Amino acid sequence: MKRIYITHCSAKKNLLIEGTTTRVTPSELYSATPIQRFMRKCTERGVEWAIFSDKYGVWFSRDKHEFYDKDPNTIEIGSDEFNRLVGDFDRKLRSYGEIWFYHNPGRFHRLYRGLLSTTTLRDKVRLFTHLSEIS
Repeated sequence: MKRIYITHCSAKKNLLIEGTTTRVTPSELYSATPIQRFMRKCTERGVEWAIFSDKYGVWFSRDKHEFYDKDPNTIEIGSDEFNRLVGDFDRKLRSYGEIWFYHNPGRFHRLYRGLLSTTTLRDKVRLFTHLSEIS
């Protein structure tokens, strides 16, 4: 069964890219320690992974995008945009039998909770909290 590991984005980013039009992978953009650990562990294990971006939706490890600064704590995500993000999640991940979503329960933003309860793929999603579960 095809499996992917995914986690949410972070506000902490590589500021050397800010203000440029350089397109980078998620591992080049996100600099927060938990996200870096997640990406590193997935790479070490040779598993497919992605980041759920507030701007780009599902951002696969090899895809490249420009720097962005969008924090769901400070910028309201309207229903049209939320529906776009859910649709992107559903479309890009529908071919996976298992979607493992890495998160910190104490810091899990309502945007991501809403996404996972709204997606048509919710029965395929498994929340996990320990990087040792990546296999």
